[in-house]
Amino acid sequence: MVKLINETVTYLKDKGFESPEIGIILGTGLGQLIKEVEIISEVSYNHIPNFPTATVEFHKGKLIFGKIEGKTTIVMQGRFHLYEGYSLQDVTYPVRIMKALGVAKLLVSNASGAINLNFKKSELMLVDDHINLQGGSPLAFKGVELLGERFVDMSAPYDQKMNERLKSIAQKEGIKLHSGVYTSVYGPQLETRAEYRMLKLIGTDAVGMSTVPEVIVANHLGIKVVAVSVITDECDPNHLKPVDIQDIMDMAALAEPKMIILFKELIKTL
Repeated sequence: MVKLINETVTYLKDKGFESPEIGIILGTGLGQLIKEVEIISEVSYNHIPNFPTATVEFHKGKLIFGKIEGKTTIVMQGRFHLYEGYSLQDVTYPVRIMKALGVAKLLVSNASGAINLNFKKSELMLVDDHINLQGGSPLAFKGVELLGERFVDMSAPYDQKMNERLKSIAQKEGIKLHSGVYTSVYGPQLETRAEYRMLKLIGTDAVGMSTVPEVIVANHLGIKVVAVSVITDECDPNHLKPVDIQDIMDMAALAEPKMIILFKELIKTL
């Protein structure tokens, strides 16, 4: 993998991706942050050597380099998922590239369903901890110790200082920001009533199909991470309705301005 990483990094440096400080991964329906970037360079995923290609219709598939609040930043406009047929190593490859280019802090967003029914559509949840139900680890491959720590400590996978700053920003800006446990499942199907009940029993506050692999690899590489979930649907097993993907996208769009404020204000402090 070292050879592949070096090839990708060389290509991106030639395209002007020089010394980024911050990495951002944008989740489903959360692409408007791009308007806040002073773009220096951008490349479609399918032009980047060894990079996966986003196949989900509402994920754009671009890597963008520029400045937000004066800080050099790489933004993934569209991410990769296991349910697209990719491996955990594919899904997390961009995080390895960010580290190789110089990224020290990673901001992650996702769209998720509320298991905690005190959380409502279009509200935000700061991820305080997570549960991995994706059936594997992005670190479970031969030679991983050449790239970073194999036996990564996950007692505090989300950076406490950045979490506290986000809480302060949310309070100052009048943004409702819950805190809770995010559980990542394989997908792409949504959960059954019985699965929602199980998720509640094991301590889940919000459920989605991403984020955890990238966070594991970030910790393995020594990158500090913060993650915010946009609540796009409420998963009440006693009153479950068929999923409406358009409604999920609408809820993400409604919440997005709040998430942009949080990320921009946080970046000012980094």
